[in-house]
Amino acid sequence: MTTEAPHLLEERRGHVLLLTLNRPQSRNAISPEMACRLADAFDAFQKDNDLRVLVLTGQGDKAFCSGGDLALTLPLLTGARQPQDEWDRRVVSDQGIMDRSALRNVEIDKPIVGAINGPCLAGGMETMLATDIRVASDTAVFGLPEVKRGLIPFAGSLVRLPRQMPHAIAMELLLTGEQIDATRALSAGLVNHVVAADLVLPTALGIAEKIAANGPIAVQQIKRTVRRASGSNLKEGFAFEDEAKEVVLNSQDAREGPRAFMEKRDARFIGR
Repeated sequence: MTTEAPHLLEERRGHVLLLTLNRPQSRNAISPEMACRLADAFDAFQKDNDLRVLVLTGQGDKAFCSGGDLALTLPLLTGARQPQDEWDRRVVSDQGIMDRSALRNVEIDKPIVGAINGPCLAGGMETMLATDIRVASDTAVFGLPEVKRGLIPFAGSLVRLPRQMPHAIAMELLLTGEQIDATRALSAGLVNHVVAADLVLPTALGIAEKIAANGPIAVQQIKRTVRRASGSNLKEGFAFEDEAKEVVLNSQDAREGPRAFMEKRDARFIGR
């Protein structure tokens, strides 16, 4: 493995995990190493009962993520470049890594907050679409330029984008490959907040900490039910909701919350 700085930084802040894409010199483009580390980090986050919320951001002030590295990752996927290290070999031998690194075909019940600190393009935008709440810099731009290179977004955008913003705007982005700025992304409902660059991460972490202070079973059942009910009819959706209610009401946390309220103190949730 490389002895250089890892392409993904991990930091635990209480119940919050901060992941930072760490290739600022390459506008945080997704390298094979970064893809492998992301896939592993997402898997570990889901399994760690002490972690309740994830915040994903990019290093530096040039970009959140410019997408897949056109010199390293895309040639490897097309066969134009042969594997040169262990990261390359993992990507080639495990075709699911690229999916898992973009949270495609992955079911994570814990919330993910995107701290979009700059341009969010191609594969970077595809990964952002898998987050639940998004804070963007006022200098951020969003785009899926793949079609301009004779390619398509293949990490979830063709399915996710039209579900997350008006159809006509989504299709314009996908078919022209052009970008929109943070103001238009906010008006289209693609992001939750637009703030100055130096406030992106503090705002995202503040939201994450608010979520982490809530009952973790309730939080996870909310996300799980919303995901399962997407595209279902009302009867099916209500059945998923009933399942979630059963899980939550049978938890110790469901007893602790009302008790803490009556005793005028902060709840001590344990996730059980």
